Amino acid sequence: MTMNSSGSSWFIDDPVSPGQEQVVQRICARVAGPVIGPDVHVAGLPLGGVQVWLDSPRHRWRFYHRMARELRLAGWHTETGPDRLLLLGWSSVCLSHRVRMLSAALAGRLSDFDETAFTAVMTATRLRHAGFPAEELPAEVETRCSDALRWPARLADLDGLERRSSLEPMRLRLAQVAGLESKVNRRCGEHLALASKVARTVAGGAVPARSCASGPRAGLTERMVGVSVPNLAMSAGTAR
Repeated sequence: MTMNSSGSSWFIDDPVSPGQEQVVQRICARVAGPVIGPDVHVAGLPLGGVQVWLDSPRHRWRFYHRMARELRLAGWHTETGPDRLLLLGWSSVCLSHRVRMLSAALAGRLSDFDETAFTAVMTATRLRHAGFPAEELPAEVETRCSDALRWPARLADLDGLERRSSLEPMRLRLAQVAGLESKVNRRCGEHLALASKVARTVAGGAVPARSCASGPRAGLTERMVGVSVPNLAMSAGTAR
């Protein structure tokens, strides 16, 4: 176990977890974006940990700090040098921060299905008016809502990572994080299912029927979809 000079954070010298390099690669490539992402290099360190570097010096410092921020959110201790980023192990401080962020997401944005419904309706309607193929609309709207929620991508980055520690307090913290991530993942799934349903409705030009299985905030979703397809109300009035 090692502690930094301030004593505010500590990290362990356990062996690199299986899948860690691949996960770090995914996180850093996502943060760097599609242009810089392919130039992200990741390799293990001789005594444990991972190093990350970019070939191009252009904006290197800025990208390293962005990557470090996202890696710390995942729970790792990082240090940024002039030519590379070092990931040195689990940090109790960073894992505690992840617990706070996951809890805040559950109590905040992920509890607001109204915003997801509104975003899905506006996005689907805009794409529909722009001539986007109706059969591709649900997947596109779901993708954009997923990007807005942010957590689906963050959790997907961790696929294949075995998180472990030789220290009991760290194992307990990792278990707490895993439990919260499971809740966040389920909640994100509910949001994306709602977004997909809204998109299918807008693509089909019909207001969804009420049902017990309509999902969170179905009433609001119905009203907003109804506004987005006013031609139905006009045709109904003409029929009467």
